[in-house]
Amino acid sequence: MKLFLLFISLGLMATLAYAQPSPSRIIRGSVVDADTRKPIPFGTISLQGQNKGALTDARGQFSIPVKADMPSYRLIVSCIGYKSDTLLIRPETDTYSFELLPVTNTLNEVVVTGVTRGTLLRQNPVAIMAISRRAIESTASSNIIDILVKNAPGLNAVKTGPNISKPFIRGLGYNRVLTLYDGVRQEGQQWGDEHGVEVDNYNIDRAEVIKGPASLMYGSDALAGVVSMMPNYPKDTEGKLKVGFITEYQSNNRLLGESISLASGGAHWAWNLRGSIRAATNYQNKIDGRVYNTGFSERTATAMLGYLGQRGYSRFGASLYDNLQGIPDGSRDSLTRQFTKQIAESDADDIQHRPIVPTSDLTSYTLSPLHQHIQHYRLHTNNHYQVGNGEVDVLLAFQQNVRREYNHPTATDQPGLYVRLNTLNYGLRYNLPTLANISGTIGINGMYQANKNKNGTAFPIPDYRLFDVGTFVFLKWQVDKLTLSGGLRYDRRQLRGNDFFVRTDPNTGFDEHVTGADTVGATLQYPLLKQSFTGISMSAGLTYELSEKVALKANIARGYRAPSINEISSNGLDPGAHIVYLGNRNFKPEFSLQEDLGITATLPDLNVSVSVFNNYIQNYISLSQLVNAQGEPVVIVPGNKTYQYQQSAAQLYGFETQFSLHPTSWRGFTLDNTVAVVYGFSRNNSYSDAGVNGEYLPFIPPVRITTGVSQLLPWKRRWLSEVTVKADVDHNARQNRYLGLNNTETATAGYTLVNAGIDGAIHIGQHHPPLRVLFQVNNLFDVAYQSNLSRLKYFEYFTQSPTGHLGIYGMGRNICLKLSIPFN
Repeated sequence: MKLFLLFISLGLMATLAYAQPSPSRIIRGSVVDADTRKPIPFGTISLQGQNKGALTDARGQFSIPVKADMPSYRLIVSCIGYKSDTLLIRPETDTYSFELLPVTNTLNEVVVTGVTRGTLLRQNPVAIMAISRRAIESTASSNIIDILVKNAPGLNAVKTGPNISKPFIRGLGYNRVLTLYDGVRQEGQQWGDEHGVEVDNYNIDRAEVIKGPASLMYGSDALAGVVSMMPNYPKDTEGKLKVGFITEYQSNNRLLGESISLASGGAHWAWNLRGSIRAATNYQNKIDGRVYNTGFSERTATAMLGYLGQRGYSRFGASLYDNLQGIPDGSRDSLTRQFTKQIAESDADDIQHRPIVPTSDLTSYTLSPLHQHIQHYRLHTNNHYQVGNGEVDVLLAFQQNVRREYNHPTATDQPGLYVRLNTLNYGLRYNLPTLANISGTIGINGMYQANKNKNGTAFPIPDYRLFDVGTFVFLKWQVDKLTLSGGLRYDRRQLRGNDFFVRTDPNTGFDEHVTGADTVGATLQYPLLKQSFTGISMSAGLTYELSEKVALKANIARGYRAPSINEISSNGLDPGAHIVYLGNRNFKPEFSLQEDLGITATLPDLNVSVSVFNNYIQNYISLSQLVNAQGEPVVIVPGNKTYQYQQSAAQLYGFETQFSLHPTSWRGFTLDNTVAVVYGFSRNNSYSDAGVNGEYLPFIPPVRITTGVSQLLPWKRRWLSEVTVKADVDHNARQNRYLGLNNTETATAGYTLVNAGIDGAIHIGQHHPPLRVLFQVNNLFDVAYQSNLSRLKYFEYFTQSPTGHLGIYGMGRNICLKLSIPFN
């Protein structure tokens, strides 16, 4: 470890010493959006075959020093979300302008996630997908993760109702998928089944999804991939105050959303503010009616400040997320199948005699006293500057996540779970100058965490302190049509925690954490925690460009993930999940070896991509319901299931294909098709050929096929333009490959959902920006369905039903209306 850090330090000093003085000739220019004519900030300007580079400022302008005696050379401009361009520079001209075309997931788009610099998709061997602002704006769904799922094959979500979606990539989720917000890893007790992603759904400008190990850049918890969300950054408004307003309504759960933004800035300094609220009642379907306790009330506030100088930029951000979220448990009357509610504590609760929930509670925006209260605070800064002929990136962030889960019907102000997680994130990397067609990056990043149980009565995880550090080296060699890239990383994680005692409070009858030295009558729930994990990650990949339109890709990567705190230490009830979790302190880190092969083509009339993967995981950790010797479920807390973590080898393999037809002769028409397939198997010899009785992994999505068609209408009225009508079909096949061992999962029937909509721009004044409107109907034919990735499917207290339906079904028909109103 020390030698590796020394190597990085020497590399930094050597590179800084290598920096050359600026040449005498200065090339200047500007970069603008070809459609809107607006300047494009943060664009990368580079000289082909040279180690010179620059960034565009807030006005899209740049300057780059070159040798005065160079006769001619090519200038390359690359901007995220735009098609890159190359221009021949002549000795007699020092000023140039670029007009870049916006793109959506083509080979000429620049991506930043999982690489050291902004890199063209066609040169990146990793399976990565970019989701543009336009795609996000033109998709209506319950939350931002569901919106990304609709736009990225291979990305799925495990759901606990409309507002709780946890990203899964190629059959892997929880702490194996790293979620980033403006480059900062999202840390919010993501181990929990019912814990969503704490971000403002209206403040995501674009996103990128890595499908495969990204441990090289991010360390532990990126073993399955990364979902990176970029917020709206401050921009130059020429000193004018820009106001934006978004309003949204969804009929199924009567979701109301409002968001207002303010922004202003000049050539160097810019800022923006956004405040959003979302509230919804219980959602409904034709099988269950309204599903009790699935409503929510969410408030967010975001502030960002940006500085852009000649050599780089700095961004500073602050955000607040506050969510009151219902906790469904699925209890019902055995005859009428109407939902019931808990009114007694667990030791006195009679599940068969709970009162039926009145209609007024089902349709109200007021939440049940049994709910979650999640607060997430974030302060962060991202900095990127040129140093000599290289680039330095510095990241620093502080997050605090406070989670309360109220589950006591006789003491509604007493939280069952009350935990506070503080996280300090840090990162430093240096992009080395390009020499002999070789570019590289050295860096270090990690985090420090402190988790504390507050005034709760259930303690599913202990208090702990975590320190994470990782150092890495990444190199890329590019010549002609061939790009080779790879790297090496070393990680170390330390977990520390004191003895954790619990005893019963004689006044309340509830358990309490004993914080003092007096432990008389207390039980040691968590003994002293002192564990360390280390891991080496690596990757090697190549891309061969058959042409500017077609590229072949291959990549092999070794991923690393340290066991999460719940997997090694769980020993109690998670009230929001209605599950008692049992961990194992003898677990080892997970290591994956994944191979990817792919081909991508961006042709004038169509885009095609195929990606095949095979992923073998050592020490794979999964959950299985605990049963006794008679095969009956073990019940530690009445009314709650008991699950135990286990560890063995696993293998996942499959493929994704995309086919997008957009004929140049048929203006405005697009036909999109995707297929995603993943199979997951336990490689524990005890379950060889056992099928559903232990051979298959849990939460594996079925075969998914989507087809979408859209047509831009040729209407150009004074008040209406850019009208697009669209429809899509989302087919999920039957899932017969499930973990049926100990009744952990059951088979899931296939289903097909049809969605249709229209969006466009409404002009309300000659000098006023257009208003954008989206009207969409999801589940147009009101299909009753259950996804095998929905936890609500398993919220059931009976083995038989008079209606023939068990568990909770997904959302029925949902009419969505969204308006985006900008003001000058």
